[in-house]
Amino acid sequence: MEAAFALLHWFRRLRIRWEIRADIHQAFLTLGCAIICWRRLKASF
Repeated sequence: MEAAFALLHWFRRLRIRWEIRADIHQAFLTLGCAIICWRRLKASF
């Protein structure tokens, strides 16, 4: 679990929450998770 938070910390927009609206922050969080998963899958093939 800590590794996932460490990977998400690399995304600047998720490190410091600039967005006032929670849905925009949630969208960036989802996008960050998708990018991390895509990179892991890409590296495994």
